[in-house]
Amino acid sequence: MDTVQRASLPARSSGSGFRKITPAMLGVIQKSKSFEITEPRRPGQVLAAFKAAAPYLGIGASIVHAIDFFFALTQPIDWQPGARPIVWPSASMQENAMCLGSSQIKRLNRRLVELGLVVMKDSPNGKRYGRRARPNGPIIEAYGFDLSPLADRMAEFEAIAEEGRAARIRLAELRRRASIARKGLKQLEETAAQEGVIDIDWASVWTKVQAIKTTKQDLLELASGEIKVEQLETLENEIRELVIGKLAQGKEENLSSSVEKNPKPSLNEPHITTTNKLINPKDTVETLRKCSSDDLPGQTAQTETLPRRTRSDLGSALKLTPDELVRLAPRLVPYLRHPSPSWPEIVEAADWLRHDLGVSKPLWGEACLAMGREQAAIAIALVSAKPPSHFRSSPGGYFHGMVERARAGDLYLGRTIWGIRGANSYKN
Repeated sequence: MDTVQRASLPARSSGSGFRKITPAMLGVIQKSKSFEITEPRRPGQVLAAFKAAAPYLGIGASIVHAIDFFFALTQPIDWQPGARPIVWPSASMQENAMCLGSSQIKRLNRRLVELGLVVMKDSPNGKRYGRRARPNGPIIEAYGFDLSPLADRMAEFEAIAEEGRAARIRLAELRRRASIARKGLKQLEETAAQEGVIDIDWASVWTKVQAIKTTKQDLLELASGEIKVEQLETLENEIRELVIGKLAQGKEENLSSSVEKNPKPSLNEPHITTTNKLINPKDTVETLRKCSSDDLPGQTAQTETLPRRTRSDLGSALKLTPDELVRLAPRLVPYLRHPSPSWPEIVEAADWLRHDLGVSKPLWGEACLAMGREQAAIAIALVSAKPPSHFRSSPGGYFHGMVERARAGDLYLGRTIWGIRGANSYKN
């Protein structure tokens, strides 16, 4: 009696010698009529496709182990067109291989059929056995587990595995974006505290962050996960704009206070004109123009300057645009509000980036005095573009050295820019 004939019989008790058939098994057995290997299959490929799809089908380790065990009992000739890959391990052999008891093995075998992975081909006496024409030759007669459904579903398994891998990559991207947004909020909180911005309700901000669930389980639904991550990024952008606005407002107030403390002398008072020759007046005016008092926290603009050597990297000698700088130093991108930034936006982004590089606010202010704001921003960007192995101690220490060289007039940013341009051209 073959498998299809057995499937048409009513389910009987286990004492009759017939296997108990569940409704799910009936559907698989009925479908098995159409199972047929029409093109050569390599058993290793079929098994690999099944294992790759198993996690996304919710198939556990015991099922995978059982299929792995069955495949080890087949021969390559069993997977050729017209053949049926049938294996006939005894119950005791299967129990020893799976390290399971008799009842557990019965439930496992029933589950294999219900999942549409195998179909049973029973002998008239209910025993499992088989014969081959010769060792490793074709099967002449066999009763046991028919693995044809696995070969029939190989394309399905490959598609499921590919979809699962794409979903996993997308999930990883969502988790990365969520992490960046949360870290950005933390940095904003630290910067606000450092700069004395106290009128932001951070407790409310973090309550909103907690309300936007972004754990792995929450992001598994990719559509809703995308919405949640966008909500988190929107919140981070709103707080960033708020902090930037507060900092700008504080700078304007400090500047206004500085002006009020140094009013113009009365017209009726005598004017005192110095007869001492100013030291490098052009450099003094340039310093005051490019670096106002807000570049160094807690300090006001000084009208006295010490003599310095003329810097060699001033003006248009660098021949660098903001767009090219972003290409050379992509770590600026997360801190930019527009894809094609202006130089003031580059300076603002560099002020945020220097925090990640370990450059202190006072050192940033000193760099603005020594180089000018735009070229200090360029220097920060160039430091961020260098690999970690380039620094003896840290990026902050390296930038400190650049500031010292700028003070001495020995900093040549143009050479560094050409070096990075050449390295990028070599990579491309």
